[in-house]
Amino acid sequence: MKDWWQATFPQGRQRLIITDTKGYPVHIAYGEKGTGKSLILLHGMGNWSYNWRYSIDPLSKHFRVICFDAKGFGFSEKPVFRREDNGHQVLELARIIQELCDEPPVIVAESLGALVSLSLAQEYPELVGRLVVVNVPIFAEKLPHWAMWILSQTPLELIQTIDSLRLAYFFAPLFREIMAIERRQVLFDPSVLTQEDIYWISYPFIEIPGTLVKVAEDLQIAAREIEHWQTQKPNMLSTIQKKLSNIECPTLVLWGEQDNWFPVTHGEKLYRCLPNAKLKILRNCRHDAAIGSAKEVNAAIVEFLAETSFL
Repeated sequence: MKDWWQATFPQGRQRLIITDTKGYPVHIAYGEKGTGKSLILLHGMGNWSYNWRYSIDPLSKHFRVICFDAKGFGFSEKPVFRREDNGHQVLELARIIQELCDEPPVIVAESLGALVSLSLAQEYPELVGRLVVVNVPIFAEKLPHWAMWILSQTPLELIQTIDSLRLAYFFAPLFREIMAIERRQVLFDPSVLTQEDIYWISYPFIEIPGTLVKVAEDLQIAAREIEHWQTQKPNMLSTIQKKLSNIECPTLVLWGEQDNWFPVTHGEKLYRCLPNAKLKILRNCRHDAAIGSAKEVNAAIVEFLAETSFL
């Protein structure tokens, strides 16, 4: 099967080195296509750049589109022997922008990536030109999926052992089938997910050791955040919520009307908390809007950026 990066980006998969929150150099995989003002596409939990496959080409007709895999995800480096600090993604996103962009880009982000982007807009407002967030876990009261909960409760040492034994690789057909079943559940029309999609979605988990460990680690951080929020202990989630009114850049909130992970009422609440925002509800759309409602998402982004004088 043809390499997705080579087929999608003129220069294929490129590599960027940033310093992470621990002070170590980390290799970040990314690709870019198009010219003009920069637009960054940021994936969510357990995904990688492939999840934006239906947006890269259409948006590259208007912008310099940059897709990257967050540390620990997809084809980026997975430092499995270093435990992460909460909020590490925010600083690392800031450093990626500083390396790749000469001026504040548009950030288009889904799910966990969107939560990271909201925090970035609060902590580093000078790095964000426009913001588009899709189905954000900003008011999440629990992890939305049973498998996430299991991974969040499993000792990382055990997951690391499972990962090092390459069990996903040896049971690849079964792993792909399970992942296909789960991914179809977040799509309004499950038939849009092809066998090629399933191959690439599961590829990092099967072929790149360390992927499962880093996903589990981020899930454990997320579970701890939600628990601290519920028990009113200091947590990053509450901090982001309290500072939403500080986000001044024009922001588009996109939300699937049938999102089965985070209800549309969360999107409406987020919209009311932001001082300079627009809300668009995506009809016939569940949580995975980047795939299930790609045409609507792309059109809404271009329209929003035209309205806010970014085109």
